[in-house]
Amino acid sequence: MSDLTNLTIKGALTGLENKEFSSVELTKAHIDSVESQRHLNAFIVETPEIALQQAEASDKKRASGDVGLLEGIPLAIKDLFCTKGVQTTASSHMLEGFIPQYESTVTQKLFDNGAVMLGKTSLDEFAMGSSNTTSYFGNVINPWKRNNGDNADLVPGGSSGGSSSALAARMAMGATGTDTGGSIRQPAAFCGITGIKPTYGRCSRWGIVAFASSLDQAGAFARNVEDCAIMLQAMSGHDPKDSTSANREVPNWSSLYGKDIKGMKIGIPKEYRMDGMPEEIANLWDQGIAWMKEAGAEIVDVSLPHTKYALPTYYIIAPAEASSNLARYDGVRYGLRETGDNLIDTYENTRSKGFGEEVKRRIMIGTYVLSAGYYDAYYIKAQKVRRLILQDFEKAYEKCDALLTPTAPSAAFAIGENEDDPIKMYLNDVFTVPASLAGLPGMSVPAGLSADGLPLGLQILGKAWDEETVFRVAHAVEQAANFTAMPATISRKAA
Repeated sequence: MSDLTNLTIKGALTGLENKEFSSVELTKAHIDSVESQRHLNAFIVETPEIALQQAEASDKKRASGDVGLLEGIPLAIKDLFCTKGVQTTASSHMLEGFIPQYESTVTQKLFDNGAVMLGKTSLDEFAMGSSNTTSYFGNVINPWKRNNGDNADLVPGGSSGGSSSALAARMAMGATGTDTGGSIRQPAAFCGITGIKPTYGRCSRWGIVAFASSLDQAGAFARNVEDCAIMLQAMSGHDPKDSTSANREVPNWSSLYGKDIKGMKIGIPKEYRMDGMPEEIANLWDQGIAWMKEAGAEIVDVSLPHTKYALPTYYIIAPAEASSNLARYDGVRYGLRETGDNLIDTYENTRSKGFGEEVKRRIMIGTYVLSAGYYDAYYIKAQKVRRLILQDFEKAYEKCDALLTPTAPSAAFAIGENEDDPIKMYLNDVFTVPASLAGLPGMSVPAGLSADGLPLGLQILGKAWDEETVFRVAHAVEQAANFTAMPATISRKAA
């Protein structure tokens, strides 16, 4: 059954349609893969019984001619999405043991489309991090290894590192993620897979544990661009329960897949060529530009002058919203409770024990910038700069159809390598944060290998609500890169 875990979603759907195998067989193969790779610590909760029940139901639906977009496809669900009757923790001790009595809109849409849930994947606690090392349940390990012989365990990126690791290790065919400042795109680059963050408002946030409400957006991981299009199509759509959900029609992206990019204009933002950029990242970017030209696109130089302010702006706005959102965890209504002599002691004891160091750091930063005397100086000013960043993108898109940039400033690094310096960790999001602040769609596509044999990604950024162009350009990059490398531990049998 190991061959089944190498299939793409599209390939598996074709195999299921042709009765080459059943969803139960497909699901069992992935359950076996999950069990054999627990050392990667990608899952917090495994749900094999639920998966097999869903697979059996899917086979019956298919037999009756009732087929959803993801009928019978085994997926991994980031443990930030509430799942009815299944523990949802946000990788925090604060929510350990919390079992929602409702289903998030995104997961409900996936299940309505026939998806099968293998389990809940780990993440940085409350989605705060770029390495998946802040989870209460331990580090997630990237299945890739450097080829220099050091055998160090590498980070899978964050915050959605459990999802990206599970997918790269062939434990799932697709996975959900959330992206607040790069938490889908950066781990996709680190793990050699594709990942898309759609336009803010494209997917409902209802039932997703909140980090920063004006930035959080659900998205998808898959092995290639076409699979991401299928996943995102199943996840998207208006939700009256979410006031930030856009009432827009969901395009049939999977049917638009494969259009060429001849005549399109691809923008190259000069501000992304930063001092100290590693040579292999710059070379990959130049290679991507050459691929765009060969595919018939015109390269246009553009400027995003406020890019240099994006990271400090993000690390004012996101912690401010986090400090407000996380105020609900008080030890009274649900989640962890550490009692004290009085109510204030209970609050303090619960938060002291329930939150990890990175979450506490961001709550403190957020509380500070929202406090009297600093609100205008920091938070209001950051919101004004955020508007300027959006206007930069809008002006750039007057000259081009999409932007091409690196996804991350490095390949995956070893666990513990950058943890002594929070600022160094925050810099992992330098190429992804600007589009998050602007609410624009972005996608990472694996495009090459580092000198140490680790995957590197290129990022495509599009106009608001223009995921179609993002998919088209991403497909062109994918075709040109022809990235077929896998982690050494994974079977190289062709699908």
